Amino acid sequence: MTTPPATTPPAALRPDCANCAALCCVALPFARSADFAVDKPGGRPCANLTSDDRCGIHARLRTSGYTGCTVFDCLGAGQHVTQHTFGGSSWRDSPDLAVRMFETFPVVRRLHELRWYVEEALGLPAAAELHAELTGAAERLRVLADGSPDELRACDTDALRAELTPLLRAASTLARSAALRFAALDATALRPSAPVPAPRQGTAPTGRRRGKEKRRAGAGRRNGGGGAERGPVEWAGADRIGARLGGATLRAANLRGTYLIAADLRDADLRDADLTGADLRDADLRGADLTTALFLTPSQLAAARGNHTTRIPAHLPRPDHWRP
Repeated sequence: MTTPPATTPPAALRPDCANCAALCCVALPFARSADFAVDKPGGRPCANLTSDDRCGIHARLRTSGYTGCTVFDCLGAGQHVTQHTFGGSSWRDSPDLAVRMFETFPVVRRLHELRWYVEEALGLPAAAELHAELTGAAERLRVLADGSPDELRACDTDALRAELTPLLRAASTLARSAALRFAALDATALRPSAPVPAPRQGTAPTGRRRGKEKRRAGAGRRNGGGGAERGPVEWAGADRIGARLGGATLRAANLRGTYLIAADLRDADLRDADLTGADLRDADLRGADLTTALFLTPSQLAAARGNHTTRIPAHLPRPDHWRP
């Protein structure tokens, strides 16, 4: 058994570049690094942006040193600001309009991220008791995102996130607890009905053999291995950069804000794990199971490494740059 997947996020939270004025290519700054080939201040168009608001090197962004562009997802904020907040206008129309659009774009992006989390929480059956609060939060976020440019610039998204975080954590706890109960039922169903025969005389492990078995069991616990009877892994905010977690059982783990940069997560079980804000840059997800992972965003997936064996939530797009 497993918990049902979250509902598909609304279309408003999916990028529609054809209806955006290339805001991410202009409004946002970036620094020369492994993710970007050059420095670019905020408010200045990227050198690769064409006059029709398209990327001149879109097909070869990663090989040209612009990996950062391929992992960014505005969650629909670009077209919302262009078409709704400014009624179809473009930053090219006037310098004053450009400044106002560039100021509101990051605000709407943060509001849409919160909407993404709340909408997913609404789709978690185990969090049904929080449905009224979550519905109210979703409507409040929608109204805020639909505000005027002045209202958006005055919006304190940090305070809003701090206010909604306990609600989202509560939804996560309910969903992960339910997943562990389901996993325990599965384990019970798979146990043999007949009693396990006792070992023959002279076969009990002693001395060196017993020590090796204890060390193997301990290694499984340290890397997140083990069954549901040990309870979920609690690694919120932990440093697991470069960790060797291949095949680890991280079912229903609390990985909120966990640093998993370049971690080996091949064949790991990440079902029902809370991945809110987890740093998955260059994490190896080949063969990993994230089908019911909680609060995973397109940007997180795109920042990781995976292939056709990586199992992802049905509502998330498979990154184009993942190789077979």
